[in-house]
Amino acid sequence: MPLHDDPPPRSTLRQNVAALAARLMTEDGISDHGLAKRKAARQLGITEGEAMPNNAEIDAALREYQSLYPDDEHEERLLAMRETACEVMRMLAPWRPALTGAVLDGSANGFSEVEIDVFADSAKDVEIFLLNEAVDYEHREIRRPGPESPEAVLTFDWDEVPVKLCVFGPFAERIPRRNGSERARLPAVEALCAADRQQED
Repeated sequence: MPLHDDPPPRSTLRQNVAALAARLMTEDGISDHGLAKRKAARQLGITEGEAMPNNAEIDAALREYQSLYPDDEHEERLLAMRETACEVMRMLAPWRPALTGAVLDGSANGFSEVEIDVFADSAKDVEIFLLNEAVDYEHREIRRPGPESPEAVLTFDWDEVPVKLCVFGPFAERIPRRNGSERARLPAVEALCAADRQQED
């Protein structure tokens, strides 16, 4: 008989980290997936590189958490954020905007941002456009810069809804997102809004 229990399999560790990260994001208002999973791993006593879930796994855990602990305002908030995404995407049409993240997959909570990717020859072109549109944006530090990272991350509020705009180079849209999350163009987001409205009626 072994003196010690065998350690849980790697897949179970990943699930545990993802579940705790989802709870931290919901209850503590953490919007950064990386920060949430690092904090979850520390709390569980797991080495960060040992069994870290990707963002898609955390988003799945978020949806499961929200189904177990429903938020009465979730559907209304999600529709408002998706409608905001449509407005911003129409404004940014020249740069082929695409919605991604929690607002797209439905896991958004009260601390989430509307995450939109755009593709431009120069991030400065987008910034000048925003200035001309009187959009008061701020720069956010790019975590772990690299060839797949955006050239700039700009944040602003649109009718009190926080928006995170990632400006990529023109060829980046052909490359799948490293974290596995999907992208959706304006027609797909408009279709989601229409479906959300039908559910409310």
